[in-house]
Amino acid sequence: MFRGTDTGAAGSAEALRMVSVHKVYGGHGAAGTAVRALDGITLSLPTGSFTAVMGPSGSGKSTLLQCAAGLDQPSGGRVVVAGAELAGSGEAELTRLRRQRIGFVFQQFNLLPTLTVLQNVTLPLRLAGRKVDRRRAVRTLEQLGLGERLRHLPAQLSGGQQQRVAITRALVTEPDVIFADEPTGALDTRSAREVLGLLGEAVRVHGRTVVMVTHDPVAAACADQVLFLADGRLVGTLVRPSAEAVAERMTRLGAWDAAEAADTIAAGA
Repeated sequence: MFRGTDTGAAGSAEALRMVSVHKVYGGHGAAGTAVRALDGITLSLPTGSFTAVMGPSGSGKSTLLQCAAGLDQPSGGRVVVAGAELAGSGEAELTRLRRQRIGFVFQQFNLLPTLTVLQNVTLPLRLAGRKVDRRRAVRTLEQLGLGERLRHLPAQLSGGQQQRVAITRALVTEPDVIFADEPTGALDTRSAREVLGLLGEAVRVHGRTVVMVTHDPVAAACADQVLFLADGRLVGTLVRPSAEAVAERMTRLGAWDAAEAADTIAAGA
Protein backbone atom coordinates (compact mmCIF):
# COMPACT_ATOMS: atom_id res chain seq x y z
CA MET A 1 0.00 0.00 0.00
CA PHE A 2 1.35 3.39 -1.01
CA ARG A 3 0.38 6.47 0.99
CA GLY A 4 1.22 10.17 0.83
CA THR A 5 0.51 13.47 2.53
CA ASP A 6 -0.26 15.82 -0.38
CA THR A 7 -3.71 17.35 -0.55
CA GLY A 8 -5.60 17.68 -3.80
CA ALA A 9 -8.54 19.52 -5.25
CA ALA A 10 -10.96 17.25 -3.48
CA GLY A 11 -9.42 18.20 -0.13
CA SER A 12 -8.07 14.72 0.44
CA ALA A 13 -4.53 13.32 0.53
CA GLU A 14 -5.95 10.18 -1.05
CA ALA A 15 -6.85 10.16 -4.75
CA LEU A 16 -7.93 6.52 -4.97
CA ARG A 17 -8.77 3.92 -2.37
CA MET A 18 -9.87 0.35 -3.05
CA VAL A 19 -10.77 -1.91 -0.12
CA SER A 20 -11.24 -5.68 -0.59
CA VAL A 21 -12.51 -5.18 -4.13
CA HIS A 22 -13.76 -8.31 -5.88
CA LYS A 23 -15.08 -8.69 -9.40
CA VAL A 24 -16.66 -11.95 -10.54
CA TYR A 25 -17.98 -12.60 -14.03
CA GLY A 26 -20.44 -15.37 -14.85
CA GLY A 27 -21.36 -18.16 -12.45
CA HIS A 28 -25.10 -17.79 -12.93
CA GLY A 29 -27.17 -20.96 -12.98
CA ALA A 30 -26.25 -24.57 -12.21
CA ALA A 31 -23.79 -24.87 -15.10
CA GLY A 32 -22.37 -21.38 -14.84
CA THR A 33 -18.59 -21.00 -14.46
CA ALA A 34 -17.48 -18.02 -12.41
CA VAL A 35 -14.37 -16.08 -13.37
CA ARG A 36 -12.81 -14.07 -10.53
CA ALA A 37 -11.16 -11.13 -12.29
CA LEU A 38 -10.30 -9.28 -9.06
CA ASP A 39 -9.73 -11.11 -5.80
CA GLY A 40 -9.63 -8.79 -2.79
CA ILE A 41 -7.70 -5.77 -4.12
CA THR A 42 -6.80 -3.24 -1.41
CA LEU A 43 -4.70 -0.18 -2.23
CA SER A 44 -4.36 3.52 -1.52
CA LEU A 45 -2.86 6.06 -3.94
CA PRO A 46 -2.03 9.60 -2.85
CA THR A 47 -2.96 12.75 -4.69
CA GLY A 48 -0.27 13.86 -7.11
CA SER A 49 1.18 10.40 -7.74
CA PHE A 50 1.91 8.45 -10.93
CA THR A 51 1.21 4.72 -10.66
CA ALA A 52 1.69 2.04 -13.31
CA VAL A 53 -0.22 -1.25 -13.17
CA MET A 54 1.33 -4.36 -14.74
CA GLY A 55 0.73 -8.08 -14.83
CA PRO A 56 0.32 -11.11 -17.11
CA SER A 57 -2.50 -11.28 -19.61
CA GLY A 58 -5.72 -11.97 -17.73
CA SER A 59 -4.32 -10.76 -14.40
CA GLY A 60 -7.10 -8.19 -13.94
CA LYS A 61 -5.34 -4.96 -14.97
CA SER A 62 -8.09 -3.56 -17.16
CA THR A 63 -10.80 -4.74 -14.77
CA LEU A 64 -9.06 -2.91 -11.92
CA LEU A 65 -8.94 0.26 -14.02
CA GLN A 66 -12.61 -0.03 -14.99
CA CYS A 67 -13.77 -0.62 -11.41
CA ALA A 68 -11.58 2.19 -10.07
CA ALA A 69 -12.94 4.61 -12.67
CA GLY A 70 -16.58 3.70 -12.14
CA LEU A 71 -16.91 2.17 -15.62
CA ASP A 72 -17.71 -1.23 -14.11
CA GLN A 73 -19.36 -2.19 -10.81
CA PRO A 74 -17.34 -4.39 -8.42
CA SER A 75 -18.99 -7.52 -7.08
CA GLY A 76 -17.85 -6.51 -3.61
CA GLY A 77 -15.65 -4.09 -1.72
CA ARG A 78 -15.29 -0.30 -1.65
CA VAL A 79 -13.96 2.18 -4.22
CA VAL A 80 -13.39 5.84 -3.29
CA VAL A 81 -12.20 8.32 -5.94
CA ALA A 82 -11.17 11.83 -4.85
CA GLY A 83 -13.20 11.44 -1.66
CA ALA A 84 -16.34 10.20 -3.43
CA GLU A 85 -17.59 6.69 -2.67
CA LEU A 86 -18.72 4.90 -5.82
CA ALA A 87 -20.82 2.20 -4.16
CA GLY A 88 -24.50 3.04 -4.09
CA SER A 89 -24.15 5.83 -6.63
CA GLY A 90 -26.73 5.84 -9.37
CA GLU A 91 -25.72 6.02 -13.03
CA ALA A 92 -26.45 9.76 -13.14
CA GLU A 93 -24.17 10.36 -10.15
CA LEU A 94 -21.42 8.18 -11.63
CA THR A 95 -21.67 10.02 -14.94
CA ARG A 96 -21.37 13.36 -13.15
CA LEU A 97 -18.37 12.10 -11.14
CA ARG A 98 -16.61 10.86 -14.28
CA ARG A 99 -17.19 14.16 -16.07
CA GLN A 100 -16.04 16.32 -13.17
CA ARG A 101 -13.27 14.41 -11.42
CA ILE A 102 -12.01 11.69 -13.76
CA GLY A 103 -10.11 11.82 -17.06
CA PHE A 104 -9.57 8.91 -19.46
CA VAL A 105 -6.84 8.14 -21.97
CA PHE A 106 -7.14 4.98 -24.08
CA GLN A 107 -4.82 3.09 -26.41
CA GLN A 108 -7.08 3.69 -29.41
CA PHE A 109 -7.52 7.43 -28.64
CA ASN A 110 -11.37 7.32 -28.88
CA LEU A 111 -11.55 10.65 -30.68
CA LEU A 112 -14.79 11.37 -32.55
CA PRO A 113 -13.88 11.17 -36.25
CA THR A 114 -16.32 13.87 -37.40
CA LEU A 115 -15.14 16.48 -34.88
CA THR A 116 -12.09 18.68 -35.28
CA VAL A 117 -9.18 18.63 -32.85
CA LEU A 118 -10.53 21.65 -30.97
CA GLN A 119 -14.07 20.24 -30.88
CA ASN A 120 -12.82 16.91 -29.51
CA VAL A 121 -10.86 18.67 -26.77
CA THR A 122 -13.75 20.87 -25.63
CA LEU A 123 -16.42 18.14 -25.88
CA PRO A 124 -16.12 16.99 -22.21
CA LEU A 125 -16.83 20.54 -21.04
CA ARG A 126 -19.90 20.77 -23.24
CA LEU A 127 -21.18 17.39 -22.04
CA ALA A 128 -20.70 18.49 -18.42
CA GLY A 129 -22.61 21.72 -19.09
CA ARG A 130 -19.56 23.80 -18.21
CA LYS A 131 -18.35 26.99 -19.81
CA VAL A 132 -15.91 26.36 -22.64
CA ASP A 133 -12.77 28.50 -22.42
CA ARG A 134 -11.81 28.27 -26.07
CA ARG A 135 -8.72 30.43 -25.69
CA ARG A 136 -7.38 28.20 -22.93
CA ALA A 137 -7.99 25.08 -25.02
CA VAL A 138 -6.26 26.66 -28.01
CA ARG A 139 -3.32 27.75 -25.86
CA THR A 140 -2.91 24.23 -24.45
CA LEU A 141 -2.99 22.67 -27.91
CA GLU A 142 -0.44 25.21 -29.12
CA GLN A 143 1.87 24.28 -26.24
CA LEU A 144 1.63 20.66 -27.38
CA GLY A 145 2.61 21.55 -30.94
CA LEU A 146 -0.92 21.22 -32.29
CA GLY A 147 -1.65 24.90 -32.91
CA GLU A 148 -1.76 24.36 -36.67
CA ARG A 149 -4.02 21.31 -36.34
CA LEU A 150 -7.01 22.87 -34.56
CA ARG A 151 -9.37 22.38 -37.50
CA HIS A 152 -7.99 19.03 -38.59
CA LEU A 153 -9.98 15.82 -38.19
CA PRO A 154 -8.40 12.90 -36.26
CA ALA A 155 -7.78 10.96 -39.48
CA GLN A 156 -5.50 13.79 -40.63
CA LEU A 157 -3.20 13.38 -37.62
CA SER A 158 -0.44 10.93 -36.75
CA GLY A 159 -0.95 8.47 -33.91
CA GLY A 160 1.22 10.53 -31.57
CA GLN A 161 -0.71 13.70 -32.42
CA GLN A 162 -4.03 11.94 -31.82
CA GLN A 163 -2.87 10.74 -28.40
CA ARG A 164 -1.76 14.26 -27.48
CA VAL A 165 -5.24 15.46 -28.39
CA ALA A 166 -6.72 12.68 -26.23
CA ILE A 167 -4.56 13.70 -23.26
CA THR A 168 -5.52 17.35 -23.70
CA ARG A 169 -9.17 16.27 -23.74
CA ALA A 170 -8.61 14.31 -20.52
CA LEU A 171 -7.02 17.33 -18.83
CA VAL A 172 -9.44 20.04 -19.97
CA THR A 173 -11.94 19.37 -17.17
CA GLU A 174 -9.11 19.55 -14.58
CA PRO A 175 -9.82 16.06 -13.21
CA ASP A 176 -8.47 14.77 -9.92
CA VAL A 177 -7.53 11.37 -11.37
CA ILE A 178 -6.53 10.37 -14.91
CA PHE A 179 -6.90 6.69 -15.83
CA ALA A 180 -4.79 5.63 -18.83
CA ASP A 181 -5.22 2.20 -20.44
CA GLU A 182 -2.15 1.28 -22.52
CA PRO A 183 -1.76 4.91 -23.70
CA THR A 184 1.49 4.19 -25.59
CA GLY A 185 0.55 0.76 -26.95
CA ALA A 186 -0.20 1.97 -30.49
CA LEU A 187 2.65 4.51 -30.72
CA ASP A 188 6.22 4.54 -31.97
CA THR A 189 9.04 5.07 -29.49
CA ARG A 190 9.33 8.83 -29.99
CA SER A 191 5.57 9.45 -29.72
CA ALA A 192 5.41 7.19 -26.66
CA ARG A 193 8.09 9.29 -24.94
CA GLU A 194 6.13 12.47 -25.68
CA VAL A 195 2.90 11.00 -24.29
CA LEU A 196 4.61 9.74 -21.13
CA GLY A 197 6.17 13.17 -20.69
CA LEU A 198 2.72 14.77 -20.87
CA LEU A 199 1.32 12.39 -18.27
CA GLY A 200 4.32 13.03 -16.02
CA GLU A 201 3.84 16.79 -16.41
CA ALA A 202 0.17 16.43 -15.43
CA VAL A 203 1.40 14.96 -12.14
CA ARG A 204 4.43 17.14 -11.40
CA VAL A 205 3.16 20.51 -12.66
CA HIS A 206 -0.61 20.27 -12.29
CA GLY A 207 -0.88 17.95 -9.28
CA ARG A 208 -3.05 15.35 -11.02
CA THR A 209 -3.00 11.67 -10.13
CA VAL A 210 -2.31 9.24 -12.96
CA VAL A 211 -3.07 5.51 -12.91
CA MET A 212 -1.73 3.78 -16.03
CA VAL A 213 -2.11 0.19 -17.18
CA THR A 214 0.82 -0.80 -19.39
CA HIS A 215 2.70 -3.83 -20.64
CA ASP A 216 5.88 -1.82 -21.32
CA PRO A 217 8.66 -1.70 -18.67
CA VAL A 218 10.04 1.51 -20.19
CA ALA A 219 6.65 3.21 -19.81
CA ALA A 220 6.23 1.83 -16.29
CA ALA A 221 9.64 3.24 -15.32
CA CYS A 222 8.22 6.75 -15.79
CA ALA A 223 5.86 6.19 -12.85
CA ASP A 224 6.53 6.77 -9.14
CA GLN A 225 5.63 3.15 -8.45
CA VAL A 226 4.48 -0.02 -10.19
CA LEU A 227 1.75 -2.31 -8.87
CA PHE A 228 1.95 -5.92 -10.05
CA LEU A 229 -1.16 -8.08 -10.44
CA ALA A 230 -1.47 -11.83 -10.92
CA ASP A 231 -4.69 -13.85 -10.91
CA GLY A 232 -6.65 -10.81 -9.79
CA ARG A 233 -4.48 -10.18 -6.75
CA LEU A 234 -1.96 -7.50 -5.89
CA VAL A 235 1.32 -9.44 -5.64
CA GLY A 236 3.98 -6.75 -5.42
CA THR A 237 4.98 -3.10 -5.55
CA LEU A 238 8.09 -1.47 -6.94
CA VAL A 239 8.85 2.11 -5.87
CA ARG A 240 11.00 4.42 -8.03
CA PRO A 241 11.23 1.71 -10.70
CA SER A 242 13.79 1.23 -13.44
CA ALA A 243 12.88 -0.48 -16.70
CA GLU A 244 15.32 -3.29 -15.91
CA ALA A 245 13.81 -3.90 -12.47
CA VAL A 246 10.29 -3.89 -13.88
CA ALA A 247 11.21 -6.35 -16.64
CA GLU A 248 12.91 -8.64 -14.11
CA ARG A 249 9.83 -8.64 -11.88
CA MET A 250 7.57 -9.37 -14.85
CA THR A 251 9.85 -12.24 -15.89
CA ARG A 252 9.46 -13.72 -12.42
CA LEU A 253 5.68 -13.51 -12.85
CA GLY A 254 6.07 -15.46 -16.08
CA ALA A 255 4.62 -12.57 -18.05
CA TRP A 256 7.67 -11.23 -19.81
CA ASP A 257 10.19 -13.05 -21.95
CA ALA A 258 13.76 -12.06 -21.01
CA ALA A 259 14.86 -11.58 -24.63
CA GLU A 260 11.80 -9.47 -25.41
CA ALA A 261 12.44 -7.40 -22.28
CA ALA A 262 16.01 -6.69 -23.35
CA ASP A 263 14.88 -5.60 -26.81
CA THR A 264 12.16 -3.33 -25.40
CA ILE A 265 14.50 -1.67 -22.90
CA ALA A 266 17.15 -1.12 -25.59
CA ALA A 267 14.55 0.47 -27.90
CA GLY A 268 13.42 2.83 -25.14
CA ALA A 269 16.93 3.85 -24.09
